[in-house]
Amino acid sequence: MNKPPTWFWIVAVLAVLWECMGCMSYLQEVTMTPAQLAAMPVEQRDIWLMMPSWLFGVFAIAVWIGLAGAITLLLRKRLARSLFIVSLAAIVVQFGWVFTQTPILQKMSFGEAAGLPIAIFVIGAVLVWFAGFATKRGWLN
Repeated sequence: MNKPPTWFWIVAVLAVLWECMGCMSYLQEVTMTPAQLAAMPVEQRDIWLMMPSWLFGVFAIAVWIGLAGAITLLLRKRLARSLFIVSLAAIVVQFGWVFTQTPILQKMSFGEAAGLPIAIFVIGAVLVWFAGFATKRGWLN
């Protein structure tokens, strides 16, 4: 197994931090109180209330499996790529449902509705690619 360069470690640590932020977001959503829900802008609250409970399970898969992928990347395990693929698939299901089954684009501007989901998808895809790249370079076993 080849020794990875310093920038590999920087990317791996940033991936863990990114995935931790996703997990924190998940925990904030699933523990939201009625008062916190009432404080949301009405457009966001309407969309949030439309989401079925199974979608929160998909959200959990996206973030917790993503965190497992980032940790395995840090541990230099090739399993990281498979975990990132599962996480990315869950991201697609989650946001695919939101954008096809709710009127989010009618209630919010494109930037408000899609900016963060697009960034999440792109970062997820980059992590899949990066884990594959690291495997091909012999940095993961």
